[in-house]
Amino acid sequence: MSCFSFLKLMMFIFNGVVFLSGLALLGIGIWVKVDSTSFVKILGAAAPHLVQLINVGYLCIALGTFLLLMGFMGCWGAMKESKCLLLMFFVVTMILFVAEVAGAVVVLAFSSVADIFVEHMKNWAKKTLEKDYGKQEDITAIWDTTMKELKCCGFHNYTDFNNSYFYQTYTKYPSVCCKQNQECQESEIDNDKKGCFQEFNVFLSKNGKIVGGVALGVGGLELAAMAVSLILYSQIGTRG
Repeated sequence: MSCFSFLKLMMFIFNGVVFLSGLALLGIGIWVKVDSTSFVKILGAAAPHLVQLINVGYLCIALGTFLLLMGFMGCWGAMKESKCLLLMFFVVTMILFVAEVAGAVVVLAFSSVADIFVEHMKNWAKKTLEKDYGKQEDITAIWDTTMKELKCCGFHNYTDFNNSYFYQTYTKYPSVCCKQNQECQESEIDNDKKGCFQEFNVFLSKNGKIVGGVALGVGGLELAAMAVSLILYSQIGTRG
């Protein structure tokens, strides 16, 4: 097998996996939005704590569509030796890679950007906890999932709920904040549970290397995909 044929095969296999992943995500997203009742029943029986995932249907559709298109461009471009599709694949992958690097550089080089992001996140958290939690199902589900997974309560602590719609309506704190795992008064609050912001920082400090490793791995795959697509592009039409 020649080097060109090997690279062509690798390009096809890699993007075939991307295509199938996108197809699966798209299918799940459409199923979640079209037949949410069945999805809730199945997921509720298998993993009740993940029922809130029903709210990510649109994200699955968007991400699945993008991966589907990327996989198609790479697979079809390699199989049919289409210079146009290979070039499109290279350009889109390069844009993603540059955007990722630029984002990382900005965050690392300018701490003020991170501070601005944190400040916006605090404002969003304060607003949603006070006005939307317990009223809007999607926001409530996001917060419930976050608090359960990180084993935290509120953004800073349980007092974030003091002036909230939830507390004013039920005069109790959410069950995830309580010792008995059911809605409770302040005297029954689990004080061992910190705010989600603090727990998220702890999570990042413990798993920062893993996150960095995954990011480097993704970047490496993107560079390899760009290199292979460019080699194939340059070789098509020049082989005798």
